[in-house]
Amino acid sequence: MNASPEEIRASIRERYARLARSPGSEQGFPVGPKSAKALGYPANEIDELPGSATASFAGVGNPFSLGEIELGQTVLDLGCGAGMDSILAARKVGPSGKVIGVDATEEMIVKAKRNAEESNLTNVEFHHGEAEFLPAASETVDTVISNGVFNLCLDKPRVLREVFRVLRPRGRLFMADMILEDHVTPEKVQLMGSWSG
Repeated sequence: MNASPEEIRASIRERYARLARSPGSEQGFPVGPKSAKALGYPANEIDELPGSATASFAGVGNPFSLGEIELGQTVLDLGCGAGMDSILAARKVGPSGKVIGVDATEEMIVKAKRNAEESNLTNVEFHHGEAEFLPAASETVDTVISNGVFNLCLDKPRVLREVFRVLRPRGRLFMADMILEDHVTPEKVQLMGSWSG
């Protein structure tokens, strides 16, 4: 029997709530600072972050490798988790810039707020919410970053419409994610998909 969209969302939220509460218990996919470094984040930047920001890191790539984040910009972190990418972006945009983190898992938002406070950042804010309803006015964001989140979104066209609604003209989307190739069998899809359920 197929799960309903709400059952899928609840399963995803519970998986990431567990990751927020107990990062060491995750066995289905790589997490933490070692994973971030393996994905190309500079080791010194990762080592300077609060341990609780990197412990729950569950990204699949390094969106910052796709382009520069500049001083004074506004960045939206779609699926911010415990705030690692948001904190890195907040340092890049500086006090004159702003970072908006959004995540569907309340436990991650609580953790992200604590990590930003520990990092003494005042230019980042976090919102509990869905990717289909971003907390930003139209054409106010310079760059949207997303790391391993888009594959979890059930209504991908709607999420993309929201992303492009909030982006300014010439705004950029830096996305790291997983894709399924055509040759993957249904059996492998079940195995690969089980980590997010």
